[in-house]
Amino acid sequence: MADQRELLDQLKIDRSDSEPSGFSAISLVVAMLVAGGVGAGITFWLSPLPPTPESSPASAPVVASTVTTAAPREADTSRVPADSDTESVEDKRVLDASGYVTARRMATVSSQITGLITEVNVEEGMLVKEGQVLARLDDALASVDFDLAVARLASQRATIGNIRANRAEAERAYNRAEQLRPKGLVSEAELTQATARFDALTADLERAQSDVAVLELEIDRQEERRAFHVVTAPFSGVVTVKNAQEGEIVSPSSAGGGFTRTGICTIVDMASLEVEVDVNEAFIGRVSPGQRVVAKLDAYPDWEIDASVIAIIPAADRAKAAVKVRIGFHELDARILPDMGIKVSFLSG
Repeated sequence: MADQRELLDQLKIDRSDSEPSGFSAISLVVAMLVAGGVGAGITFWLSPLPPTPESSPASAPVVASTVTTAAPREADTSRVPADSDTESVEDKRVLDASGYVTARRMATVSSQITGLITEVNVEEGMLVKEGQVLARLDDALASVDFDLAVARLASQRATIGNIRANRAEAERAYNRAEQLRPKGLVSEAELTQATARFDALTADLERAQSDVAVLELEIDRQEERRAFHVVTAPFSGVVTVKNAQEGEIVSPSSAGGGFTRTGICTIVDMASLEVEVDVNEAFIGRVSPGQRVVAKLDAYPDWEIDASVIAIIPAADRAKAAVKVRIGFHELDARILPDMGIKVSFLSG
């Protein structure tokens, strides 16, 4: 009992000396107890009650819940290709390149001789047929030369007629002398003279006939030279450039300048349009003849044009380190024009 009392005395608080500090300690202890009790109560209130053995499933409350099931989606066949044939261009592209539209048949038409232009029958954008007259040159001098050759031929043919008449007379004289010589009515000298005359006229006739053949060739040459004064289209196409006007002088061998022109016009065969691109020699192994190509003109970037490789030029450009490739369009269109810029994509498969 004495020990218990001593312990109780030790637990007593001396309020006279340290009341404020004792009060603070008691307040702290009380606050801790209150907080612990409140926390325990909240935990008990929030925790679910354990099921009792007496409760049956039939008496337990049923809480209805709604389960939402997502409907199955249909396969999006618009984006997934059915097979490899429907593979997109982007998937098949193996190489890109750029180049220009070129014409396989294009010519600057000129005359074959120097002359004064008297007529020009073309304008830019005009369709022309093969053999159509594009221009004419002054052919006055050529016409005179042609007429002169014709006159010489006529004169030579008249000479041939005279030679033939003399030769026929010489032939009769020779035959008569030859018949009379055995009878002694004609001397040997007369027979020899008749023979020489006949032979000379025969030679003159042959020479005259040769001269006629030469003059006939001269007429053909002069006619051809006169035809040079008429400039015609070498093939059907479109006139893209008109180089000369009436009154100017055209000369195929001139360097141009002043009123001297080297050509009448430029004709392009639109059916021969194709693409020329330079492919870096490091990637030329990705290109092969017949390979499918998709081309896009710089003027129409949204227009895809089907094409294919025509040929790979078997020579490399040392300066560019590139190889030229020719590409042909599957279908031509009026929007495709010469010298247009174009980009191509070489496809696999």
